Amino acid sequence: MSNHSQAHPAHLQHHFVDSDQQFDAAKMGMWVFIVNEILFFGGLFCAYIVFRAWHPDLFTQAATELNTVWGAVNTLVLIGSSLTVAMAIRSAQKNQIKGLQINLLITIALACVFLLIKYFEYSHKLHIGIWPGAELYTYEGIDHPLAHVFFSIYYVMTGIHAIHIIVGIGLMIWIYIRAKKNEFGSEYYTPVEMVGLYWHLVDVIWIFLFPLLYLIE
Repeated sequence: MSNHSQAHPAHLQHHFVDSDQQFDAAKMGMWVFIVNEILFFGGLFCAYIVFRAWHPDLFTQAATELNTVWGAVNTLVLIGSSLTVAMAIRSAQKNQIKGLQINLLITIALACVFLLIKYFEYSHKLHIGIWPGAELYTYEGIDHPLAHVFFSIYYVMTGIHAIHIIVGIGLMIWIYIRAKKNEFGSEYYTPVEMVGLYWHLVDVIWIFLFPLLYLIE
């Protein structure tokens, strides 16, 4: 029985030959998912590019209503969270389970800070009448009949990104719970790395969103 357990670890699914094959399959699956997400956001970026080419003055004016300082702070927050999630993966690889748990908690906290800042940004805009869609948009601070177009794109792109943040928080909580049960270590850290790849994707998407939406000139 002992020899069988060593030959077939608990984390190894029966349809894989060994842990390396399982890891490679998981990583390939995650990269396929990442490519799909890039294609999805690529469509949104194309919509942004088309409308900006049609209405450059509108986009320049509307961008001034976005809080560049808070956008920059959120960028730093996400970059910091990418660092801590990378440290979490490294901790798992080195059997430093406490380090894994601490870095996961820091990453979750930074993700929550990002969402909190975004909540205050959204609240302020909605309060002054900047809503998505022509029917709800009542803000008169921008002299352009299609001002709602820019903000509709803004809400869709940043809103979908925020949903990805929430999903990432859920995944990291799941990883943290499993880490508390000592399920990860140098021999098995695949879920930790896959969640880390997902989180890096979330970070990279925001690095594109921030200049496109907040730094228009």
